[in-house]
Amino acid sequence: MWIGLAMVGGIVLGRFIPGVSDLLVSLEVGGISLPIGIGLLVMMYPVLAKVRYDKLASVTGDKKLLVTSLLLNWLVGPAVMFALAWVFLPDLPAYRTGLIIVGLARCIAMVVIWNDLACGDREAAAVLVAINSAFQVVAFALLGYFYLTVLPGWLGLDTQGLEVSMGQIALNVLVFLGIPLIAGFASRLVGERAKGRDWYEQKFVPRIGPWALYGLLFTIVLLFALQGEAVTEHPLDVLRIALPLLAYFAILWGLGMGLGRVLKLGYSRTTTLAFTAAGNNFELAIAVAIGTFGATSGEALAGVVGPLIEVPVLVALVYVSLWLARRVWHVEPATGIQLPMGGAAPAEDAEARA
Repeated sequence: MWIGLAMVGGIVLGRFIPGVSDLLVSLEVGGISLPIGIGLLVMMYPVLAKVRYDKLASVTGDKKLLVTSLLLNWLVGPAVMFALAWVFLPDLPAYRTGLIIVGLARCIAMVVIWNDLACGDREAAAVLVAINSAFQVVAFALLGYFYLTVLPGWLGLDTQGLEVSMGQIALNVLVFLGIPLIAGFASRLVGERAKGRDWYEQKFVPRIGPWALYGLLFTIVLLFALQGEAVTEHPLDVLRIALPLLAYFAILWGLGMGLGRVLKLGYSRTTTLAFTAAGNNFELAIAVAIGTFGATSGEALAGVVGPLIEVPVLVALVYVSLWLARRVWHVEPATGIQLPMGGAAPAEDAEARA
């Protein structure tokens, strides 16, 4: 409900209050919107402060998880978005290019929220996000050249260039992952040394926890306000861009859940695999589209529609994940307690949790 209200509030803000979108565009440094950046940092810090960094070794040793995540993110994801963009938008090259850019920008921010809401593995999410970040710095520009110039040329399709520097991508990664990751690690290190783990997890974490959702709602309002006028003035264009995005999120999330089930990764790591595969780094995609093609371009509009569709779809998939936990994995997602085949928690377990 709150996310829905934030979306509506953002559109109303951008559509009916003059100068809001122009103000947000003007508050940029190095292609990064300062208000949106603040919202993302507030959103990510509490989740990364919850991570038990002493358990990361168990994740890095899970080769099935790491290899599958890399394949989904850097081979399957961009290829699926390329195919969907050409199938759904063969006559709209600007929107098509914008969608391909969205597919290349792998998620390093909001995925920590979707993973946390779906009771995924926090430590696994931290590792996979860090790996995606490293690959993003090296691979984004190369894959952009391949999917916009080389592959279309091989297939006899229209080609399009993409100019983006590694420095711009590295700055994006540093701001949206490096700062909250360092802050989260430092909080746990200092807090546990000063007060102990029990105090940190029972007192400090619950106090900062709600700020993740405050940051999410704040970011959603700003994102929708940024393009509220464009969305309301071009509803049919937004609908056409939305269709391949809907298919993309469903396919990547479904592949992640299916592969995790086949590989027997368990519910929490399967969920993390699925959401890291389905999510995208919308801030990077929007910054690249605006920097290369202009703020009023079709590529930029396609980039902005990305999170407008991703937010409600992945929120819905959080609920689907929690349902699957009980019906397919037969576990209570919040606690990991094994459920009987009927899906209901044993009375004694429910009483103990209460």
